[in-house]
Order: sequence, then structure tokens, then C-alpha cells
Amino acid sequence: MTTPQSPAGRVTGIGSWPGTDAREAANVVTGELDSLPHLVELPARGLGADMIGRAAALLVDLPLDVSTTAYQVASHRGSVARRASDLLNQDLDALEETWESAGLRGSGRLVKVQSVGPLTLAANIELSTGRRVLTDSGAVRDFAESLTEGVSRHAAEVARRLGAPVLVQFDEPSLPAVLAGSLSGRSRFETVPAVPEPEALAVLDAAIAGAGPDVVVHCCAENLPADLLRRSGARAVSFDLSTVSSHDLDGIGELLDAGKDLVLGVVPTSVPGTSPTWRDCADPVVALVDRLGFPRTVLRTQVGVSPACGLAGASESWARQALRLASDVGRAFRDDPEAL
Repeated sequence: MTTPQSPAGRVTGIGSWPGTDAREAANVVTGELDSLPHLVELPARGLGADMIGRAAALLVDLPLDVSTTAYQVASHRGSVARRASDLLNQDLDALEETWESAGLRGSGRLVKVQSVGPLTLAANIELSTGRRVLTDSGAVRDFAESLTEGVSRHAAEVARRLGAPVLVQFDEPSLPAVLAGSLSGRSRFETVPAVPEPEALAVLDAAIAGAGPDVVVHCCAENLPADLLRRSGARAVSFDLSTVSSHDLDGIGELLDAGKDLVLGVVPTSVPGTSPTWRDCADPVVALVDRLGFPRTVLRTQVGVSPACGLAGASESWARQALRLASDVGRAFRDDPEAL
């Protein structure tokens, strides 16, 4: 059911954006996404600006540096962590200035912040030995706790600076691989076993509980672990609709039955051969709801809309167009879903 903190009935972006200009990105995202703007990530700026690098700015008492292959646990806070913090502060300053100039302070408009989730973080950073953090269950817990505290502080700062309620999104693109044990080792001597579902759920749920009452979990990979996410404490589940296959349908229906909100990625992240209309983007969602046997009113009460994934690889013109298409789809879902 739609509430002031729910992504249902709203349009948002996943997180990343093309280019390197934080103020321009904040202006576009705030202007185009009138129901759920978000703090952008600009990975084109290099180390510290990508999804894993941003974690270096959020982790509490667990500094990161870089090795020849990945981000790695460090003994002290170095240049990479400082750069990540500087870039995050630039992004926050840009969003705050845009928020103020648009007269949004005190408006009650919901804003979203993103962070890599604890399992994807553990899958993509190294211990000092060069092994993935994911191979050490104690290290996974330590990083999850540090990340959770950092995200909680980050969300509180954004709420204070904008005078706005905040929705947290955890990005878990590696979650299916973590559960399947399909991650490769960093060397031929390393194996990365599957994380059992109960253990993975406990790690994810602890992060969700610590980050606040309203959390979205985003997974853009194939083989969406819908059953695990249904049992999690997440308020909403976000995924790329184009990755859905017939074997995912029951799980998606169970998410809706359980009262979870869905944020559906409906607009391509790069220019397709034929530029789609908003109806081209909306029709697969309508078909999904019809096939699952739900009334189309769920498009208003339990469904939010986004591009398929982050837009860092798009041209700036397509990134703008993607947000406009998503906004048109969201408006149709809110205004008269039964007429579609």
C-alpha cells in the first residue's frame, strides 16, 4: 500500500548517472523525478566514485584501498577513501543547493539514497590476503555491520541537510552469484563457495534493519532470488523487467501477495534501435500484472517505475529521455491504470 515512505506510485532512478558534473546531474534528477529524486553516483570520475568505491566513504572504521585487481581492506585510511569521501560530499553539496534553489526544503518530498548491499560488497572487495571478503564469514559480518552504520549515518545526514524523509536502496547485483556459488576466485587456488540462503538472509536483514524502516533492495541480475527477498525485511524489491523469465513469475507474484512493493525497471539504459514510446515501456508491466492475475490497480498501489538499471553508460541525452519515459509510464499507472 502506498504510504509517504513507499516507492509505490513513484518514479525514480537506480543511482548512477553519466558525466562528471554533480550539480548538473542533481539539477536534472531533481527536475525530472518529481516524486522520488535520488542522490546520484558519477562513476566516470574514477576511483572512489563507482558503487564499490562509494562504500569507502560510508564504511565505519574499515578503510579501503586498491590492489591491482580490486578494492582491498587497508590498515589505515588512504587516498582512495579520502577521495571517495570528497566526491560524496560534492554530490551532497550539489543536491542540497539544488533542493534549496527549487524550494523543496520542508516540502515533504521523499528522496532516495543508494549504497552497495552487504553481500555484493563482500563479493567485490578483497582481504589483505587477496581473497574475497565473502570467503570469510566473520569478515562478512564485520563489513556488513560497518556498512550498515555508515549508511544509517549517511541517510540521517541527507535527511538533515534536505529537511526531507529518506528512502534507502541497497544495490545487490551480485546476490544471485553469491547464492549460486558462481563467483570465480581471485587466483586458481581460491574457491568461492555458495553462501547458504539462511546465512545470506541474516546478513541482508541485519543491514535492512539497521538502515531504517523503509529499504529497497535492487538486483538487476538474472535469476532474481525472489523467495529470499520476499522473506527479507525489505519494503520493496527493484529489478530490471527485461531479465524476467517464466520461471520468475511465481516468485514475483508471491512478492506482491506478501505486500512488497516492486520498483520495475522498464526503460532501456541505452538507446535501442527504435526509440520506444512510454506505452512500449508500460505494456510489459501491464502484461505481467495481467498474467499474474492481479487487478491493474496494483500498478498504482504496489508498483514504482525506473530505468532498467543505472544510467552511467548512457549518453546524457538518452539518460534524460529515459527519466522522461519512466515518468510518463508512472503517470499513466497513477492516473488510470485500469484503462491501459
